[in-house]
Amino acid sequence: MLPGRGPDGRAAVARLSRLLGIRTAWTAVGDGEFFCPGCGGDRNYRRLTGRRRFALLGVPLLPRGTTGPVVECAACRGHFGTDILDHPTTTRFSAMLRDAVHTVALAVLAAGGTCARASLETAVTAVRAAGFDDCTQDQLAALVEALAADTGRFTGEPCAAGLAIELHEALDPLAPHLAAPGRESILLQGARIALADGPYTPAERDTLSTVGAALTLCATDVTRLLTAARTPS
Repeated sequence: MLPGRGPDGRAAVARLSRLLGIRTAWTAVGDGEFFCPGCGGDRNYRRLTGRRRFALLGVPLLPRGTTGPVVECAACRGHFGTDILDHPTTTRFSAMLRDAVHTVALAVLAAGGTCARASLETAVTAVRAAGFDDCTQDQLAALVEALAADTGRFTGEPCAAGLAIELHEALDPLAPHLAAPGRESILLQGARIALADGPYTPAERDTLSTVGAALTLCATDVTRLLTAARTPS
């Protein structure tokens, strides 16, 4: 029987691994909160770097270089690459989604030019569903007025550079973490706000095209979705 095969061979390999092997000494260099894919939720983590050493009888002897850094979950002790920290926590993701819907609603209302009651009602429904439970029509109308005063533009105009920047700031960080249906849903919410008081105006179409671009939706998909939103379900 070849060495390492069968029960006796495996037992011999196990004994050898206890006598000889590579041991890693980990050092914590940071901590925080992240979304742990092992646990499936937000957890605390430690960022670790390690030094590898050849060990005899469990005693580290010869250095074998460094390893890491890695992210260690405080709950399940799983180790993950540091790119895992690029993913937002559940709490952060919810806040990003809420802010994105709120920004889109304001942009579309500003583009509409009148803040008609039907549009405000539709916008409030979307914003509340996203997490702003106490949002009211008066609040949104006041914010649209403040937005117009701050940017020096009139409502009803095409999407100005300042407003386009705000849309990209709200949507660019979110888009990579949303599947296509999620990104399409945000655009469709904006489309329904625009359509609540009548057909799209050129300014509303321009704003919604900016929203679609920020959500990394191609122009063909944006056109398809804006057309679909006009069709009664």
